[in-house]
Amino acid sequence: MRRQVLLFALMLFLGSVFGQVTYSIPEEMSKGSLVGNIAQDLGVDLKRLRSGKARIYTEDNAAYIELNKDRGVLLVKERIDREALCGQTTPCALHLQITLEDPIEFFTVTVEINDINDNAPSFKKQEMKFRISESAVIGAKFVLERAMDLDVGVNGLQSYALKPTDNFHLKLQNQQDGSKKVEMVLQKQLDRETQQHLSLTLTATDGGDPQLSGTMQIHISVLDANDNAPVFTQEVYKVVIMETASKGTVLATVSALDADEGSNGKVTYSITNTLDDVPVMFRIDEDSGVVSLTQILDYEKAKHYEIHVQASDDGGLTESCKIIVDVTDTNDNPPSINIMSRTNSISENSNVGTVVTIFNVQDPDSGENGKVACNIDEHVPFQMKTTSKKFFSLVTDSELDRERASEYNITVTCSDEGVPSLSSSVTLNLHISDVNDNAPVFERSSYEAYIVENNTPGLSIFTVKARDADWNQNARVSYILEDSSVNGVPVSSYVSVSADSGVIHAVRSFDYEQIKDFHFCVKAQDGGSPPLSSNVTVKILIQDQNDNPPQVLYPVQTGGSVVGEMVPRSADVGYLVSKVVAVDVDSGQNAWLSYKLQKATDRALFEVGLQNGEIRTIRQVTDKDPVNQKLTVIVEDNGQPSRSATVIVNVAVADSFSEVMSEFTDFKQDKEYNDNLTFYLVLALAVVSFLFITCLVVIISVKIYRWRQSRVLYHSNLPVIPYYPPRYSDTLGGTGTLQHVYNYEVCRTTDSRKSDCKFGRAGSQNVLIMDPSSTGTMQRSEKSILDEPDSPLEVRKNELFLSDSRVCVCSLLTNIRTMDRGSACSLFFPISFSRSLKSSMHFRLTLYSLHNALSSEYVSRVHF
Repeated sequence: MRRQVLLFALMLFLGSVFGQVTYSIPEEMSKGSLVGNIAQDLGVDLKRLRSGKARIYTEDNAAYIELNKDRGVLLVKERIDREALCGQTTPCALHLQITLEDPIEFFTVTVEINDINDNAPSFKKQEMKFRISESAVIGAKFVLERAMDLDVGVNGLQSYALKPTDNFHLKLQNQQDGSKKVEMVLQKQLDRETQQHLSLTLTATDGGDPQLSGTMQIHISVLDANDNAPVFTQEVYKVVIMETASKGTVLATVSALDADEGSNGKVTYSITNTLDDVPVMFRIDEDSGVVSLTQILDYEKAKHYEIHVQASDDGGLTESCKIIVDVTDTNDNPPSINIMSRTNSISENSNVGTVVTIFNVQDPDSGENGKVACNIDEHVPFQMKTTSKKFFSLVTDSELDRERASEYNITVTCSDEGVPSLSSSVTLNLHISDVNDNAPVFERSSYEAYIVENNTPGLSIFTVKARDADWNQNARVSYILEDSSVNGVPVSSYVSVSADSGVIHAVRSFDYEQIKDFHFCVKAQDGGSPPLSSNVTVKILIQDQNDNPPQVLYPVQTGGSVVGEMVPRSADVGYLVSKVVAVDVDSGQNAWLSYKLQKATDRALFEVGLQNGEIRTIRQVTDKDPVNQKLTVIVEDNGQPSRSATVIVNVAVADSFSEVMSEFTDFKQDKEYNDNLTFYLVLALAVVSFLFITCLVVIISVKIYRWRQSRVLYHSNLPVIPYYPPRYSDTLGGTGTLQHVYNYEVCRTTDSRKSDCKFGRAGSQNVLIMDPSSTGTMQRSEKSILDEPDSPLEVRKNELFLSDSRVCVCSLLTNIRTMDRGSACSLFFPISFSRSLKSSMHFRLTLYSLHNALSSEYVSRVHF
């Protein structure tokens, strides 16, 4: 059979995502047959069909048509039987909806199913039997069963034919529903005696090509005369009934009268419908003619029924009437919500009007009961829009913000306008996907932190914290130290910032005296693409520690000079002698200074102001007060622990400068002596200890050595050779002991007593002298350049010339080796010096001490 396809391209644009296409195909097409090129007709690219996950939606979920997304065509999926699909309804069409996603698009496709002549007319009964009285008058009518043809239009039932036509002919009457009432009319008087049984054939023919037909056999038994047929009181009965009527509800009672008597006057009733489900829905009492309901009515399935009732008497005469039943609708069906396409997640930066979900809402009720309105919850950024009849779309109504609401549970409620109103609802869960639209925000607009100076490098100062309202990677915050400089030095050499935690660490040890505070910026950056960031200013304040002692500015202390103040002996109480001026580079209470008099020559004469450092007299100066006054002032700060500095103030109590100068020399010596006393004592103790230990070791070694030598000589036959120590001499006939030798070393300086001591050796040399009177033992002695030939034993030092400056005898070492007691020894010190030095008291004391040191029982006289 030739395939016919009609294409109607009608695009009804609803915001550029809705269109409509109509196709026309014959029924009974084989599976896989082409319906139409939907991609070409809709102007949709094949890639779009695949990426948009194109799919077909039908209201009754009947899968007759399928979509080939690779070819972009509609194909027949299952064999389509127009009669099973639409029955007698014309035109017959399939209504499809094609949806695409990302973005959502919606298209309506209508496929009209054309009828083919694939059904022959048929009768429900294969035969009909009539009992007709021979007295039946010409023109008597007998209702025949109508044929049924499932095809429609020209392929439907077109004509009837009755054969043979000797006694009867057919009469067709058009009905309001378009069908035909078939009656057999007597045209020739029957004669039972001539022909008791008649057989006729009723043929029903359609108008298709080729033409199809169906037959039914009619058997007539000729009866004895029954000349009155039943007559209904009315030909048409009308009944209106609610679809909610229960089973057994009486619709109507029909009545027919027969003028005959006896069995020819007894009337029975029956329903003669064969083409529809009337015999199933209704029943009639054959005796009373009461018509009642046997099934539940459904307005949505059938709104109108025609019940054909036949009345028959026992004589075989019949009459018919019609009952028209109109079913009224009640609101007994809630709306049915079908989700055609939906999005589970939508980006928070979606434009207003973005389609989220498309609904198809069906309400099989009619009139007001079938009108449906859909709405959603309030206070959500969405709204419902009607896209076409029975189709609704959920679209965004305002801008979305995932930080305010990360998901929505949207309840869509569809209600009809019936009384009472029925409704259905469906809940949609919609997630809002995050977009990096929020920069990190610090907890404070600026930060201040304190750190104590002299901190350990790497010390954690404090933490900056920023939060990002976004989600996941977009909310991951990293901290970055912005490039800047502090006093020309990069800030990264001062502090560092942990990228993950925001902890700020000190890179170096801070000094309050060098830098008291500094600023820098920390940037918080999220992990979005592109990343967003924000800055915050951080101020670090260095707190002072008491790490600096006070510094004395006045009086100035120098190494080689003595700074002093002069107080006249006529000074009154409270006389301002001097003022100690000191500063502390620390700050706060660490820089608060207090002055105290630590040590003084006469504490009863002076006092120091606690706050101002002023040195004043506290009593009247008298003539008994020494000229030289030494004051030690301590300056302390107020830190914890406190630090201090000392300053020595030399005060001269005199009325004139010449009086001061006369005491100046001794004053300097005392000062230096006191300053170096401790050092020399420690040094002397160390040297003496070392010498003691060394001598002890040497003596022990010598003892051991001599003991071993004596042991060797004792056990050997060798002659004994006496051992003579250095400087050994056998004098006075070799009967005496070794003489005592005196060594003198003089320490002198060239300028001041601050210079190091210089040690000079005597200008002598060691000489061995052979005494002629001795027994051959050589004498070891020191021979000086100034030796006298007439001296028994004379040791002389070379002449020593002293300058006008200070002379210090650092050490005088006397080492007497051997000498008999009572022997005479003379020691000469030829020394030349200046006249001014001769009158010095200090020099006279030095010579006196030297004389006492050398005068002993070993030396008879000392000459200077």
